[in-house]
Amino acid sequence: MRLLLMACLSLLAAFAGMPAAAQVFNPTRFTLGNGLDVVLIEDHRAPVVQHMVWYRVGAADEMPGESGVAHYLEHLMFKGTPNVPSGEFSKIVARQGGRDNAFTSADYTGYFQTVARDRLDLVMRMEAERMHRLTVSEADARPELQVVLEERLSRTDNSPRAQFGEQLDAAQYLSHPYGRPIIGWAHEIKALNLEKAMAFYRTHYAPNNAILIVAGDVSPAELKSLAEKHYGLIPMRPVPPRLRPQEPPQLAERRLVMRDARVTQPSLSRSYLAPSRTAGEKQHSVPLSVLSEILSNSTGRLHRRLVAGDGPAAGAGSYYQSLALDQTTFNLSASPKPGRSIEEVETALDAVLADLLAEGVSEFELAQAKNVMRAGAIFARDSLFGAAQTFGAALTTGLSVDAVEDWPNLVRAVTREQVLAAARSVLDKRRSVTGHLLPEEKQADAKKQETAQ
Repeated sequence: MRLLLMACLSLLAAFAGMPAAAQVFNPTRFTLGNGLDVVLIEDHRAPVVQHMVWYRVGAADEMPGESGVAHYLEHLMFKGTPNVPSGEFSKIVARQGGRDNAFTSADYTGYFQTVARDRLDLVMRMEAERMHRLTVSEADARPELQVVLEERLSRTDNSPRAQFGEQLDAAQYLSHPYGRPIIGWAHEIKALNLEKAMAFYRTHYAPNNAILIVAGDVSPAELKSLAEKHYGLIPMRPVPPRLRPQEPPQLAERRLVMRDARVTQPSLSRSYLAPSRTAGEKQHSVPLSVLSEILSNSTGRLHRRLVAGDGPAAGAGSYYQSLALDQTTFNLSASPKPGRSIEEVETALDAVLADLLAEGVSEFELAQAKNVMRAGAIFARDSLFGAAQTFGAALTTGLSVDAVEDWPNLVRAVTREQVLAAARSVLDKRRSVTGHLLPEEKQADAKKQETAQ
């Protein structure tokens, strides 16, 4: 699920390079009387629909000490309503030839089904019922908590790279809840229970805190009728404002080293606190998206300077996701080639960044980045999930439908000067977090001795 989400978020960055046009997705939008926002992206090429409900709540909205409750509730949402017995939701969808799943992020939680168009009424009825009539027993809740713990064990605790990522986030965010893992800290997950999960549900799961997004073979009139039928009668409820602790100014470079016997490939990661589309110095967010492409595409600066030829790195890249309710991060990563040190890689990376901050980017690099993004954008409109994902991620993090539609024009307008200004604003090493993920020292020494022999 995480890989699927990453791919779809990449589509949003990709379609940013499309040529200027009046519309990209040409959505229809309306709001029900109870506050539920509805977005339709029509696509009549096949009799299929993507039905998604997004809630404007995620892991960063949890109370202190209850990390993981948003994700735990996501699991419990499949445990039954008065008309759908526990565990039957996904089975019903599957029997209709469809598929379904859910996801939790720091800023939002989503539930989706992909079905034939004539099954849309069915999935809307079931999704609407669990929006306000979730029924979970202690007998279902307790085992599901163990499922969540096992998920953390398999995906995080058994992966030194995942554990390293948690430590980097915790070092980056001193105050903001983005520093907590979405799945939760293990000791706090163990302290969760049905009462806490249902309190979270009653606080945040309401139609006036949700967005219904449908992509596919359905007309606006048909969708409005179905939305009113299934969601329109759910009463709105008071929802607390999304007030979160914000980061204090970072005054010093932060560094950490993590060693683990399971590590076979050392790696370097660096993050900088960066603005998003809706937080911080927002004028830099679009140029930062272009800069990330310039640095990390297959012929970009990081590849040319760190990887190609006699460069010290086996791989290098950058990542920046502008869609976040609060300030996000601009990330760089690299791993050394066999026989090269991670210190050598970091020195080379610092040299690339120093040149960037001194000279900026070339017109060729700028045009090439936009062309690469334009090529990837071809697929954005063709994916029902990708189209719905684009709007869901944007609308739950403070953007409007018009802002999504205008994104290609914003990228087209980015200049070299804007990219340089964004880089100088964000890529200050004094405000960075740099981490080295390394093998245990004994293991590293043994490998050196084997090489010498």
